Amino acid sequence: MSKDALNMRGPVHGTKDAKRVAIGSGVGAVIETYDFIGFGTAAALYFGTAFFPTGDPVTGTLAAFATLGVGFAARPLGGIIGGHLGDKVGRKPVLVTSLILMGVATFLIGLLPTYSQVGLLAPALLVFVRIVQGLAFGAEWGGTILMSYEHAPWKAKGKYTGIVQAGFPVGLLLANLVFLVSVNLGGELAWRVPFLASIVLVVVGLIIRSKVPESPVFDEVKDSGDIVKSPIVEVIKTDWRNIVRGIGLRVAETAGYAVSITYMISYLHTEQLADKTQTLVALCIASFIGIFATAAWARLTDRIGRRPVYIWSCAFAVLFAVPMFLMVNTGLFFFVIATIAISYAVCQNSLAGARVPGSPSSSRPRPALPVPAWRTRSPPWSPASPRSSPPCSSSASAGWARHCSSASTPL
Repeated sequence: MSKDALNMRGPVHGTKDAKRVAIGSGVGAVIETYDFIGFGTAAALYFGTAFFPTGDPVTGTLAAFATLGVGFAARPLGGIIGGHLGDKVGRKPVLVTSLILMGVATFLIGLLPTYSQVGLLAPALLVFVRIVQGLAFGAEWGGTILMSYEHAPWKAKGKYTGIVQAGFPVGLLLANLVFLVSVNLGGELAWRVPFLASIVLVVVGLIIRSKVPESPVFDEVKDSGDIVKSPIVEVIKTDWRNIVRGIGLRVAETAGYAVSITYMISYLHTEQLADKTQTLVALCIASFIGIFATAAWARLTDRIGRRPVYIWSCAFAVLFAVPMFLMVNTGLFFFVIATIAISYAVCQNSLAGARVPGSPSSSRPRPALPVPAWRTRSPPWSPASPRSSPPCSSSASAGWARHCSSASTPL
């Protein structure tokens, strides 16, 4: 491994703020996930009739899912814009802005008129705010992971990024708990209240995020005057292969999630295998397990490597595809819970835990950066060791583009 590669990802032993940054980034991830993923639950359970009343519930649900997909399609653009600006003005300003955008868009969903009130304008407005959500989440997700990665010690990249990644199942849990309570309100309030309530989380998140320090990697590049004119253009020219690989890995992770969780919610409802309350309870249980599972999978990658965890997780997901539907088709609530929990805590969380610390460490470094004194120490382990995964990412744009270039996300 080149000297440049070893000099690109922060102090060998991490910064003194590593844990605080990971927790602060995780809190931001919780809020953004609550906002972005709450839309998926609402699309599966409510938006078909509220915004797309075609007379056929299946058609209405498919139209609602198409709106859900618009947000996912906007994420790559959000990731590219966020990554570019993150390299130009800093990670922290971009993350604060993305949180504000997500909060405003989500709050507005709770105020939108329905199809029965304004006709086609209703779904058009829904699509617009969903696009804003997608752009914000695209900038947020990769940015939080990268921020934690650059503060973390080299031998514990998985552990610290796993803390951030665990924020996503926490957000999922909170969103579904709120929907579980609001379902008793009936009518439009059942889906409006969760979106309106999100503004409280956004305010809390902004307070916490304002206290998180900037990335030491960006500070060093800024101090050295080495900020490039067009980061995204440079990274595409020099590292496009790794970007393509990252997109492929992300698609494998999120396509499985879209079927086993997002589609499964609708499948249980339309086939009358579970009512709304039972479905939300199952999601809450899976989310709670996923909080600990995500962190555990990420820490495992520090011990045995990212690649083995990812490969074995993909193999298990493929094998579980058929049993998953056989289990829920029994109509037994126990098997519904078991199916969703396994799909999320094992299939999805293991892939996320392996990919999150692996993406920044796979890109190529930019050469010719000055090496500060604290980087002149040799790492206390061999870079060639199979149990180690020293970072070699050179640009925030590379990491952010790969993190945010999927068509879906962990709910």
